[in-house]
Amino acid sequence: MSRAEMRRGARLAAVQALYQMEVGGRGVVEAMAEFEHFWIGKEVEDIELPKAELNFFRDLLGGVVSEQRLVDRAVDDALAAGWPLKRVEAVVRAVLRAGAYELAFRKDVPARAVISEYVAVTRTFYQGEEIGMVNAVLDKLAREFRAEEFDVPAA
Repeated sequence: MSRAEMRRGARLAAVQALYQMEVGGRGVVEAMAEFEHFWIGKEVEDIELPKAELNFFRDLLGGVVSEQRLVDRAVDDALAAGWPLKRVEAVVRAVLRAGAYELAFRKDVPARAVISEYVAVTRTFYQGEEIGMVNAVLDKLAREFRAEEFDVPAA
């Protein structure tokens, strides 16, 4: 597997773990251990879950939790007026949190790649308007956190 595929697996696992933490009331250490031992790269209920770059998975999951106040505020501000983060469906909320964390704190990954990757993760769960919403919110956050990557010099 390529590094890109391993990172995509890490992003998917981080989103799933964030969701499980929220709906199941698990802590980050418990969720991390569960995913590393029972989910990542395993077959669960006849579904083959992708392998993942574990250090990247740990950074995403732990980072979202440790920086949740900043991440949630940024996502809340980027959402359309009248749609606070708490009103967004739980899986989409997990995708937006992971994407926002990566945009804010993982400058080693180009912003456009982050957006593209989380749109792909969203397509794993949805086929409708959620995909466009994730794209729009992460694009707005990318232009805020990484304006220098979007500055186009005048001709």
